[in-house]
Amino acid sequence: GSLVVNYPFDDDEQGVAIYSKSPDDAVFQQLALSYSKENTKMYQGNPCKDMYPTEYFPRGITNGAQWYNVPGGMQDWNYLHTNCFEVTIELGCVKYPKAEELPKYWEQNRRSLLQFMKQV
Repeated sequence: GSLVVNYPFDDDEQGVAIYSKSPDDAVFQQLALSYSKENTKMYQGNPCKDMYPTEYFPRGITNGAQWYNVPGGMQDWNYLHTNCFEVTIELGCVKYPKAEELPKYWEQNRRSLLQFMKQV
């Protein structure tokens, strides 16, 4: 798990972890920032420092391929083949939180989700 908004592309021609800019990169960054700005911990950029001390996401967003390369992922496929603009929102450092922690996740992400929906 992590706490970041990841946007296309998730893959690049060399198959390595480098920035892979889509034609709509500015739009994807705007969408990602609309979410991360409303989540203070996400926006600060290194939310999982106890688990991943070197992981840093400026403003709480990252290009997928720059973070790690995902060849053939649905996010890129949907963008390229259906013109669907998808981002991946990682909601927390723990991949499978306990049920009693879910209300906290909701409170941390409620404003972000509403702001993200306003982008439509």
